[in-house]
Amino acid sequence: MKITAAVAHNVGEELKLEEVELMDPKDDEVLIKIVATGICHTDAESIKGRGAPFPAVLGHEGAGIIEKTGSSVTNVQPGDHVVLSYAYCGECSQCLTGHQNLCERTVELNFGGKSKNGTNRIHQNNHAISTFFGQSSFATYSIANKNNIVKVDKDVDLALLGPLGCGIQTGSGTVMNSLRPEPGTSIAIYGGGAVGLSAVMAAKIMGLNHIIVVDLHESRLDLAKELGATHALNGKEVDVVEEIRKITNGGVHYAVETTGATPVIIQSIQALRVSGTVAIVGMGGDVTLNFTNDLLMEGKKVMGAVQGDSIPQLHIPKLVQYYKEGKFPFDKLVKFYNFEDINKAFEDSKTGKTIKPIVKIGE
Repeated sequence: MKITAAVAHNVGEELKLEEVELMDPKDDEVLIKIVATGICHTDAESIKGRGAPFPAVLGHEGAGIIEKTGSSVTNVQPGDHVVLSYAYCGECSQCLTGHQNLCERTVELNFGGKSKNGTNRIHQNNHAISTFFGQSSFATYSIANKNNIVKVDKDVDLALLGPLGCGIQTGSGTVMNSLRPEPGTSIAIYGGGAVGLSAVMAAKIMGLNHIIVVDLHESRLDLAKELGATHALNGKEVDVVEEIRKITNGGVHYAVETTGATPVIIQSIQALRVSGTVAIVGMGGDVTLNFTNDLLMEGKKVMGAVQGDSIPQLHIPKLVQYYKEGKFPFDKLVKFYNFEDINKAFEDSKTGKTIKPIVKIGE
């Protein structure tokens, strides 16, 4: 079928809305009419050449309505509302032990450009177009494997829900699934973007005593306090490590680092109390530590957290329920854009004007 998609042709170029050909779903796949798709930092990095091979149709926070299902798909049916999340094989040792986020085929299935069965589902002028995260949801329609899809309630605005598939799942899941802090403990969250602010809301749900957010923008710090942060620190104005130690009488029990900036990663470790744990979420580079002083002697732990250790089919419905109960108001993070304004949405995300852009594609 012919659809409209935002095609990334070359490194650094703006996306172009063009007609492409989408193949029919295989036995284990579904056809989804895309309603809206969130824009994530990973999409932006892919435009820089750090994702699927070009040309590609990006988009990995899709939300839409099932139009057609393959013969082996039993978890959804036409008319169901779904959120699309990351791709995983469901067959390796990681998937079979409940760690789909660490699937042994993660890189292949999410960034390799082909579907799980090794085929290209999108073509243009008889040339293959790469698929992204097993969904390529910057398009009017998408083909996805049954593992990618999460059925959601129809009584919530579907256009709002796409970001639950990656960024918001990552932030909230890092707190709820990766760190699992005890009520009454303390946490520092570095970075007030969509991932960090989702972590704030999750920390509030879990009953933490001190929820400290560190950022450089006052508007984001104000929003963090509105969402549940007990303290908001501007990294340009205070000694972050010293302030956190004062607030918590020795350091935080837990931390979530979303920026990937080397100095901030070091701060997140130094501001931990004895035996504290920091989950690194942001994509960063080299970090130099004194292993003995910074980690060993105080029993501190540094862990990587991918997709918040979340099983999408379990975690995303929980977030929707929390939202319906008024406990997880992630709608305060988003701004909607029309499909033809997708490049503007990317620019507003890059400059920080919009925390979580969502591109409306269909109805």
